[in-house]
Amino acid sequence: MIGSCSNFPLDQARNRITKTARPAVRPASWRHMIARIWHGWTKLADAKTYENMLRDEIFPSIAARNIKGYRGADLFIREHDDEMEFVTLLRFDSMDVVKEFAGSDETKPVIFPGVEKLLTRMEPAWHYLVAI
Repeated sequence: MIGSCSNFPLDQARNRITKTARPAVRPASWRHMIARIWHGWTKLADAKTYENMLRDEIFPSIAARNIKGYRGADLFIREHDDEMEFVTLLRFDSMDVVKEFAGSDETKPVIFPGVEKLLTRMEPAWHYLVAI
């Protein structure tokens, strides 16, 4: 039947999505926010150690710096071939706040002690304006 998904009528699906999905437009506080995105890779054997460091030490220590305009972090991981890819997304109110966090060269990765020995490679950090 056209207009259904797994025997779930399209009208019911629309109604359910309307009631449960988050808004298509983020709150005004997200407008003009900066997303700092960084990619790094580890060997598979080191992936859990690095993930735990990010979750238990690195992200909490960033928050503990109490940088006004730092709005939190997300971590994305993906196994690919013989490596684990880590993508961090940190949110800031402005590029001035990014520079307070990262220093004058905002593209330079901020690497915490003990991490370099776990990373097989990394990229510069890139910054994007959060549009929606």
